Amino acid sequence: MSSRTELLAWLNDLLQINYTKVEQCGTGGAYCQVIDSVYGDVPMARVKMNAKHEYEFIANFKILQNAFRSHKIEKPIPIEKLVKCKMQDNLEFLQWIKTFWETNYGGQGYDPVARRRGVPMDTPATIAPLAPSGSRSAGGGLHTGAARAGGRTPVTGHRSGSTQPSEAVQNLQTQLREMNAHLEGLEKERDFYFAKLRDIEIIVQQQMEALLAEDKDDPILREVQKILYSTEEGFEVPEGGVDEEETF
Repeated sequence: MSSRTELLAWLNDLLQINYTKVEQCGTGGAYCQVIDSVYGDVPMARVKMNAKHEYEFIANFKILQNAFRSHKIEKPIPIEKLVKCKMQDNLEFLQWIKTFWETNYGGQGYDPVARRRGVPMDTPATIAPLAPSGSRSAGGGLHTGAARAGGRTPVTGHRSGSTQPSEAVQNLQTQLREMNAHLEGLEKERDFYFAKLRDIEIIVQQQMEALLAEDKDDPILREVQKILYSTEEGFEVPEGGVDEEETF
């Protein structure tokens, strides 16, 4: 069994990347490319090697799942654990995938940079950045929204007579871009999980209606439905219900 250092050295050499921690494999991109080095048919153009948000990690693992299914690799992928970027879970999976590679790799030439179309490899973030350390505030997101809604002069505007933005303005621009990217990621992740919950709700409703027609009951389904419709203290469903338009 290889050590963490040996695993990272093998992975970095094979894929021409620069991972420093096993946890970084939780983005899923490296796992996809290891399998691609064996079979050469993973759609690497769709793999986000620089993924920074959990919904992107999940998308990468879906590609990996499809590759496993296509090549009849009977190995469950614990996606929910791996995307949390915890060391132990990813260490175990990386150990397995290295053993699989050693057993199945045919020694053919492999150009990892060309396969990912020369996409520059930033060190993947296991937690999406919000703002530089020391500049984060609890109300930061609200201030951003207020400025946007209030029609104030954007931070990108130049003061009269100035030839270039000051360093403080540049820092604010950078923080704003990071906050907007982070917000977009959170919204996509929210929609991703909402769609799943909506699918579960529909299935439960259909089963409950079928049982009701037969004058039967299922306490487990009733409990699931109770959880789906429960609310937390201080939260109320808006009048008129929620918008049930499908996200995907």
